Amino acid sequence: MSRLLLNCDIGESYGNWNLGLDAEVMPFIDCANVACGFHAGDPSIMRKTVGLALKHGVLVGAHPAYQDLQGFGRRSMAYTPEEIQDLLHYQIGALDGICRAQGGRVSYVKPHGAMYNDMMANPAQLRAVIQAVAAYGELPLMLLATRDNRAAQALGDEYGVILWFEAFADRAYDNKGHLVSRQLPGAVHHDTEAIIQQSLTISRGEPLTASDGSPLVLRANTLCVHGDNASSVASVQRIREALKCQ
Repeated sequence: MSRLLLNCDIGESYGNWNLGLDAEVMPFIDCANVACGFHAGDPSIMRKTVGLALKHGVLVGAHPAYQDLQGFGRRSMAYTPEEIQDLLHYQIGALDGICRAQGGRVSYVKPHGAMYNDMMANPAQLRAVIQAVAAYGELPLMLLATRDNRAAQALGDEYGVILWFEAFADRAYDNKGHLVSRQLPGAVHHDTEAIIQQSLTISRGEPLTASDGSPLVLRANTLCVHGDNASSVASVQRIREALKCQ
């Protein structure tokens, strides 16, 4: 990648319940992480979201999760490696079918919520996820950029899976480059100027300040932004403009 791609979790409505401003944020992002029905989304929401992404030339990514609608996929659950692979193939395949029916395709995979956090904390689970993506065939995997990406990169190389390392515009980091728990104060940045500055710092390869005060450089290919309210959509637009001006 020659520039930092903006990605956004999207398509997370369900039935009559609406979440996010998908139509408003879509023109300003490069990659849409589309919920596949296990933590949010349903077939109709998936179809509409894919159509919106294709209209704007945005890459469609599968955003699979644990089977946890009630907890929005944010609760850790016990699965075997084989079950993890089954969950991924089921969800990627569902979204891929909807994409193909509209003349598109799934372009990458980004696990959601607790599945994402668990795979970054547990090498065996990361291996299971990478194996699942490799078996599905030629899709990059989006995962957390940390202080040291070498172990994850070695696993990706072992299975021939391209890794897209992801940083977050609005999250605080610990000294290992892991996200500070949402349950702790200061874990999520709300100030627009701070979010834009963090985005630019990551894009330039300059150090952030970790939660313990140490400098932290993240080598990232993509930046996660959010579009769940009017203020966040405006922030994404400003981030997009600021990155173009670098």
